[in-house]
Amino acid sequence: MNKYFYTFCAAVLCLGSALLCAAAPKTDVYIGITSVGKQKLPAIGMPAFTTVDEQSQAAATQVHDVMRGDLLFARYFDITEEGPAFDTAKVKESLKEWAKLPAKPSYVLTGTISYAEPYYTIKVYVYDMATRTAVFAKAFKGTQASLRRLAHIASDQIVASLLGKRGIADTKIAFANNATKHKEIYVVDYDGQNLQKLTKDNSISLLPRWSKDGRIFYTSYKYRNPDIFAIDLRAGKISPIIIKKGLSLIGGVSPDGKALVFTSSGGNNPSIYIYNLETQQKVQITNKTTAVDGSPSYSPDGKYITFVSNRAGNPQIYVMELATGQTRPLTKKFNWSDTPQWSPTGEWIVFSGRESAYHPMDIFLVDLTGTQIKRLTSDAGSNEDPTWSPDGRFIAFTTTRNGRRQLYMMDMDGSAPHLLANIAGDSFTPHWSL
Repeated sequence: MNKYFYTFCAAVLCLGSALLCAAAPKTDVYIGITSVGKQKLPAIGMPAFTTVDEQSQAAATQVHDVMRGDLLFARYFDITEEGPAFDTAKVKESLKEWAKLPAKPSYVLTGTISYAEPYYTIKVYVYDMATRTAVFAKAFKGTQASLRRLAHIASDQIVASLLGKRGIADTKIAFANNATKHKEIYVVDYDGQNLQKLTKDNSISLLPRWSKDGRIFYTSYKYRNPDIFAIDLRAGKISPIIIKKGLSLIGGVSPDGKALVFTSSGGNNPSIYIYNLETQQKVQITNKTTAVDGSPSYSPDGKYITFVSNRAGNPQIYVMELATGQTRPLTKKFNWSDTPQWSPTGEWIVFSGRESAYHPMDIFLVDLTGTQIKRLTSDAGSNEDPTWSPDGRFIAFTTTRNGRRQLYMMDMDGSAPHLLANIAGDSFTPHWSL
């Protein structure tokens, strides 16, 4: 192995540099802006959900509170619970009472829950106060264990129905964590709830990357070599994908779910390869004899990748067009750059970097021309491993601002940073589900 390989290994446990150092906590609903400029957000009245039977009371409260938290976090609506009780048997009369409020909401969201062992049935309605008609009416059915998920699904469907926008309530964040003294892969809901440990590799497992089919690809040293594996959440099994001598570090999954882009030490120096999941063939796409290339990820249309390379000196962010191999730098003056991730809208690339050796790592945005670079974090520990929410409005990342490395979330402009979940140990390399 030459010196570039060792430099790369240092980088890669730093091409997310927090790979060997971090933690995560939070559970409360985070409430952000309630207006956009001078335009007030539409209000949703949200009375307590009603029940058909006594066994459903706790479930009604849980579903109501989860949906309230989801809609508040989405920041598309103001939510008010101050209003009369809603009688689903007397819809017109109930809406008339809500219309009498001094600040009449634009919508009223109500629900009823019933129980027939082992299933709960949740009926959710949204009424337009201008027309006094239902603009959303759906039923959901599941067990006690599925209530939170059903509430998240209902919230996302309401956002889609009323605004035509994608919600993120039913999304998860995968990440590595060392609470067991080994690095294992975990997932947690976007709101910091429902933590699940997915691996028992008893080794170093890193870099989880979601695929469109719900699988999670990751790199693990479980066979005493950094290989790539896939977690099939539906089947509940883990399968080896790329097992070979040398380095195999997952970078990303293609938008169509048919290929992986990853870093391998198979050539003269660590380079970037594409692995076809259908044919099991790999193709090397970078090959600089005096440089290290790594940390690749796909553009939303799958036509480009962004990656890190030290081919011009210090590690910088690059973009490559896959069809032609044409490559250009987006940054030139950073002392260190790492873990670039393309925004779902395709307009920005988020990455971690530092401007000098004396600065900690921070989160930045760069546009596709490389002329606009925006700092998102500063004066708050080391900030790394950024990952986009699937709607492009939020960024999750790791930070040491409280001492250990924790999972945080912020708006895509860097505002409103807050702790995601109260999780033991240090957390690394998060990736938001698609």
